[in-house]
Amino acid sequence: MILHSNIIGEAGKPLIILHGFLGMSDNWKTLGKKFAKEGFQVHLVDQRNHGRSFHSDEFNYDILAEDIKHYCDHYNLTSISLIGHSMGGKTAMVFSMKYAAMVEKLVIVDISPKFYPTHHEQILAGLSALQAEMLASRKDAEDIMEKFVPEFGTRQFLLKNLYWKVDKTLGLRVNLQVLINNVEEIGEALSGNTIYEKETLFLKGDKSEYIQIGDELLIHQYFPKATIQEVSNSGHWLHAENPTQFLEKTLSFLNS
Repeated sequence: MILHSNIIGEAGKPLIILHGFLGMSDNWKTLGKKFAKEGFQVHLVDQRNHGRSFHSDEFNYDILAEDIKHYCDHYNLTSISLIGHSMGGKTAMVFSMKYAAMVEKLVIVDISPKFYPTHHEQILAGLSALQAEMLASRKDAEDIMEKFVPEFGTRQFLLKNLYWKVDKTLGLRVNLQVLINNVEEIGEALSGNTIYEKETLFLKGDKSEYIQIGDELLIHQYFPKATIQEVSNSGHWLHAENPTQFLEKTLSFLNS
């Protein structure tokens, strides 16, 4: 099965963008259009169990990386640039280790190769509460989620997973139960002794704690030519919080 994607641009250098946990390709549509104007053919991909892609009981980074390989084979993409945010960044790391010859430029967004403890309990509880209801309006969903996720921006990001079903009620696009069953896979560290020897850009939000000073040694262990840069006035969703600086730094690297 081939991952669902939104392809922007009929020609240009292939650029695949991978969203984070509980996200979807639509989160990157505005930036995707801007990358396309700069000469890239942009592939905004929904990873399995997310967005409009297929659902499966299997879910770990090796499998997610193989999904990207099948996607590239399907579209005859032999040399790509790859951007991955959070969970998508871990997928991009694993893919680049396994298929280094295919990856021309690699950008990892606010995630390091280290282990992260599970920290999505409240979010998953909120989404479970949504799924248990016969939702007739987005306002109903908002009221339920507010009890679990007080941060407005995070809540709006999560509610993008809602869609109208045939029976005129709202459902979730994510395969929630499988993600709950496999949530510990999301924080798994990179393993093995393989390294990615090409230049890599790691971008972090200056207010985010996902990449810390102590992570730099581990990053350079796997990515010896990595450069780590900050995007100002931003947290974990730096591409949404400061898209201008994010685009500037990313384009400078991709075009170098």
